[in-house]
Amino acid sequence: MQSTPQEGRAGLLYGFAAYGIWGLVPLYWPLLKPAGATEILANRMVWSLPACIILLLVLRRWSWIRPLLRQPKRLLLTLAAAAAISANWGVYIWAVNSGHVVEASLGYFINPLVSIAFGVLLLRERLRPLQWTAVGVGVASVLVLTIGYGQLPWISLTLAFSFGTYGLVKKRIALQGPESFAAETTIQFLPALAFLMYLGSRGESTFTTDGAGHALLLMSAGVVTAVPLVCFGAAAVRLPLSTIGLMQYLTPTLQFILGVAYFHEQMPPERWAGFALVWLALCLLSYDALRTARRGRAELRKAAASLDESPCVRV
Repeated sequence: MQSTPQEGRAGLLYGFAAYGIWGLVPLYWPLLKPAGATEILANRMVWSLPACIILLLVLRRWSWIRPLLRQPKRLLLTLAAAAAISANWGVYIWAVNSGHVVEASLGYFINPLVSIAFGVLLLRERLRPLQWTAVGVGVASVLVLTIGYGQLPWISLTLAFSFGTYGLVKKRIALQGPESFAAETTIQFLPALAFLMYLGSRGESTFTTDGAGHALLLMSAGVVTAVPLVCFGAAAVRLPLSTIGLMQYLTPTLQFILGVAYFHEQMPPERWAGFALVWLALCLLSYDALRTARRGRAELRKAAASLDESPCVRV
């Protein structure tokens, strides 16, 4: 079912909000030190649930729970979405706090190519020539970056494939943003809480030992998570997967700028070459998408004009 123009515009607004916030998040995670990446991840999961419950109370959206519980396939898909986003969160937090913001941004630059690969392999979509060219350039970029880093850019690839999987699964679940977020955080909550209790029992939790300000920052991870993720969920059910892929450029662009200009990460020539190839691939995808959309609009206008001229519709 195609979305209405109103839903499409709302989806774009939700998408820009989500990707803009995610692009600036690298400024937030270092504030949570000395907590390690796993403790930050667990706090993010635990405190996301109260934020989500408050949101549902405000919106008064509860009718989706019983239908979801009665559909085992959708429950399994929700579990898969929770697992994919958990992996994405964990690797991303570690990457940012370990000085790999630029490499993390590369993961989200690559993600549109992963979305295309999923479309071909899983949804049996056919690619246009420019899309094939973009995929080839993207593969070349990974090879160049592998040489530049001296190893496979596993951070980038993990982020790209985990988030691509998350978007694909959410598309199939077809829940609105708050509902989907609630289902995922409910699955994450108990394992994360058990882990935090384990850290506390060993005296390794910073939540209770580094002051009230630090505890409040850890708790705020729920809000920082809830707002963009709800926006993304709302965009995912209103927009085609290809459009979601195009909008993702905002996040890695902001992250890349922060990594180079604010965190002062190294960018030797071979990494610039690899990134240049990725950007070339994205330019090809963007041009192809715009050209295809323009042709589609022209065909719709032509079809509408032919209907207006048809004797069957004249009064």
